Amino acid sequence: MQVSSVRNPVADLLELGIRQANRIFYQLDPADLIAQTVASAQGALLSNGALAVNTGQFTGRSPKDKFIVKDELTASSINWNDFNIPISPESFDKLYNKITRYFTGKDVWVRDGFACADQSYRVNLRVITETPWANLFAYNMFLRPAEEELDDIHPEWTIIQAPGCLADPATDGTRQPNFAAVSFSRKTIIIGGTAYTGEIKKGVFTILNYLLPHEHDVLSMHCSANVGAQGDTAIFFGLSGTGKTTLSADPARKLIGDDEHGWTDHNIFNFEGGCYAKCIDLSEEKEPQIFHAIREGALLENIMCHPGTADVNYADKCITENTRVSYPLHYIDNAQIPSVGNIPDNIFFLTCDAYGVLPPVSRLTPEQAMYQFISGYTARVAGTEAGVTEPTATFSTCFGAPFLPLHPVKYAALLGEKLRQHKATVWLINTGWTGGAYGMGQRIKLSYTRAMVTAALNGQLDKLAYKDHPVFGCSIPESCPGVPSDILDPRNTWEDKELYDQRANELGVKFVRNFEKYAAQATPEILSASPRI
Repeated sequence: MQVSSVRNPVADLLELGIRQANRIFYQLDPADLIAQTVASAQGALLSNGALAVNTGQFTGRSPKDKFIVKDELTASSINWNDFNIPISPESFDKLYNKITRYFTGKDVWVRDGFACADQSYRVNLRVITETPWANLFAYNMFLRPAEEELDDIHPEWTIIQAPGCLADPATDGTRQPNFAAVSFSRKTIIIGGTAYTGEIKKGVFTILNYLLPHEHDVLSMHCSANVGAQGDTAIFFGLSGTGKTTLSADPARKLIGDDEHGWTDHNIFNFEGGCYAKCIDLSEEKEPQIFHAIREGALLENIMCHPGTADVNYADKCITENTRVSYPLHYIDNAQIPSVGNIPDNIFFLTCDAYGVLPPVSRLTPEQAMYQFISGYTARVAGTEAGVTEPTATFSTCFGAPFLPLHPVKYAALLGEKLRQHKATVWLINTGWTGGAYGMGQRIKLSYTRAMVTAALNGQLDKLAYKDHPVFGCSIPESCPGVPSDILDPRNTWEDKELYDQRANELGVKFVRNFEKYAAQATPEILSASPRI
C-alpha cells in the first residue's frame, strides 16, 4: 500500500473499513489531481486550462435514488416523502460494507475540508473518492483548510463516492444500481453507481439542512448571496436554472456564495468554498465572471468542444443541458472572503415561470413572501434531473424540496421570524417566459432581469407607482430603469388577453391545490395571500 502527502490516513481508512486499498492519495494539490486524471485518460485539458470530464450515464441528480436511514434518531424528525425516502439501517450497512470492500486493490483519493464559513457552525468533512477528478471537485466546492490546520482536523462526517460500486436492488433495498444514502446516526454519506459530482454537493447540503435548523435554529437556504459596497446584503432563492448563480455574480457587488447559505441572528454565511455553475450557452458577454473563472483548476462536466479543437462549445448540449463547472470561490475576482455577510436588506425569489403568467418583477408583502416561499413555484429546467427534457411546471417547497429533510413549515417559520425581525424587502423575479407560455412566448432577457435587480438593490423601485396583479396580488411597478414599461405587466405582452386571464387563473388554481397540504399549519395571514381565483 502506497500513501502520498504529509498526513498518513491509513489508520483512519482502516477504521472506516477500507482495509486493502492499493494507493492512498491524501490532500493532493489540484495540479496533481489534474495530472492523474489526464494520465489515466479520465479527462482532458482544454484551451482555457480547465479540466473536462464526462460523468457517464448520470449527468444530473437522481432524486428517487437518494435515501435517508430511518432509525431512532430520524424516525420522527425527518419529513418522509418522495424526496426523503427511508432505508433501513440493515440495508445501509449492506451498502456501506459493499462500498468499502469495493476499494480493495484500488487507488483511493482522500480529502479533508469543511462546510460553513461561520466557524460557530463549521462541520468537518472527509471526502473519499474513486477518481482524482471527483477529489478535485471536493477541493473546489468545500472550504479548504490550511496545511497547518490538517493535523487538528477531526472529520465529523464522511462522504464515500465510488461510481463503479453498484447496488443489487433485489438484496440491498435500493430502486436501481445507483444510490446515495445518508445515515445521520453514523454521520456518513455513501454514493455508488453514479459519477455525477452534484450528488456529493447535495448530500452535504441535505445534512446541513437537517443539522442547522434542527439543532441551532439557523435557517438553511438554497440561495445565492452577494454584498454591496455599503455592506448591504442580498440573497437570491431559486432552483437550478432560475438564475441564482448568474444574478449573484454581479461585478458591482462581492459574491458571498452561489448556492447554499445559513441565516443566523447576526449574519449570512456560505456553506461552501466554491461554485457549481451551469454552463449551457455560457458567454463572456452575458456572464463574464463565470466565463473567466473557467481556467486552470476548474472542472468542466459533460461539455463538448468545437470539432478538431480544445475550445469549449458552450451551446452544445448533445450530452446534456446540465453542463456544469466547479471552481473555488476565489476564482471570482470580487468574491467576499471569508464568505460571510450582514443580515440581508433585499431578498429575491427567482422563479422560471413556464406559463408566462407572473410579472418579471414584483414586490411581496411578508404574508405573500411566506406563501410564495412555502409554494416554491418554478419550472424544472431540462437536464438538471434525470428524465427531465424540457421545462416542466413544479412546486418545490422553500425552493429546495429535494434537499430538505425537515418539514417545510420548520424552514418557513424560521424565514417568517427573520422577515419580521429584520424588515427585509422581498421581490418576486420571473426569469422564465413572457408573451406566452413555453413554446409560444419568449424567455425574459437577462439584461432586463439584471436591470430590475439592480433597480431594487439601489432603491430605485421604492417610490414608484405600483398596481396589484389581479390573481396573485403581488405589486407590479409601473416603470423600471433600463426596462421597457410594456413588459412589466405580463398581460400586456400577450396578444390574446383573454387567454392570459385564463392561464393566470389556471396557474392560481395550481397554487391553491398545491398549498392544501400546508394549509393546516399556515396562519390566517399566510392563507390570505392565496391567489384570487
